[in-house]
Amino acid sequence: MRPLLMIPGPIEVSPAVVAAASGPPPSHVSAQVIEAFGESLEMMREVFCASPSSQPFVVAGSGTLAMEMAVVNLIEPGDSVVVVNTGYFSDRMAEMLRRRGATIEEVRAPSPGAAPTVAEVGEVLRRVRPIAVFTTHVDTSTGVKIDAAAIADLGKDLGILSIFDGVCATAGEEFLMDEWGADIYLTASQKAIGLPAGLALLMASERAMMRREELKTPPPMSMDFHQWLPIMKAYEERRPSYFATPATTLIMALQVGLKEILEQGMANVFERHQSVADGMRAAWHSMGLETLTDPHLVANTLSAIRYPAGLDATLVSEIAKSSVIVAPGLHPECKTEYFRVGHMGYTTLRNDWLETSVLAVSQALSAKGHVNSLDKALEALRAHIG
Repeated sequence: MRPLLMIPGPIEVSPAVVAAASGPPPSHVSAQVIEAFGESLEMMREVFCASPSSQPFVVAGSGTLAMEMAVVNLIEPGDSVVVVNTGYFSDRMAEMLRRRGATIEEVRAPSPGAAPTVAEVGEVLRRVRPIAVFTTHVDTSTGVKIDAAAIADLGKDLGILSIFDGVCATAGEEFLMDEWGADIYLTASQKAIGLPAGLALLMASERAMMRREELKTPPPMSMDFHQWLPIMKAYEERRPSYFATPATTLIMALQVGLKEILEQGMANVFERHQSVADGMRAAWHSMGLETLTDPHLVANTLSAIRYPAGLDATLVSEIAKSSVIVAPGLHPECKTEYFRVGHMGYTTLRNDWLETSVLAVSQALSAKGHVNSLDKALEALRAHIG
């Protein structure tokens, strides 16, 4: 039996997405790719809850590439920026900004699983008056979800660009880009978008695009908004164009995946992720497990779960014996203290997969001598997911 992949990305994908991604590779200027690319760009605005005037970008690459695109198209050497740091990927964003030559002030979480308060962020923004504030919406390493609406609001009020890494959040956590006034929201294809890995997805506001016009130090060519903008516009107008070859099979899958999300309706997508997360957390709690994450900050796309006393990372391999793959800890300060279970995208629609994951964790705990009740765990899960 093929193992069930329940890590926080890449995730299991729908049969329709598998079919779309599995065909022979089409030409990047074929009619089918032009249509798929153009429609995907249009649908991205709906999935990101973005303004019709915002600009989507789809580039072959990882979420890290999308992060770097945001950095190099908005920031140049000497710019002052603030990073709201909640974990491993906030550290990565800060390092990208340093390499770009920015002057950085970080507002750091007091410990892994926590986050700075909005008041603390606001105090720093008012004092520093940076060009931009960079925030990880959900940090994959800690499961911390930041109050993105409040930080976007601060940016809007203070005239500061707000950039959000939504790699582990987009299409899983509510993010109303237009309503909140955020300037960049970025993600990758292998998370809640529900595709295989390989696409960097980014949405830029009009204000962000204007910022690129002001730069004196151009970005690397392969990440430059100016290089990609005519390509995106051409595809959206259903015209062939070329700068660098896109991942054509993934573009075909993107069209399918975004349609599947929008057919549910974004409000329903966000609500389903919340219900599933509540159910999974209830199941873990019934087993006597605690999360690494502050209960007031927990994300809906993954669980970061502490090992019970006396247990360690060998629990991950014990869970795998039930053909369920979960992820070990990632944050360098405490990576040996917890493991992670993803529950986002298509997985949230598969109650059987959710139950199988709870079963695998329960059986592994029992094998390690941690007494728990599978029946109670499943009952707790089903109370939330139906």
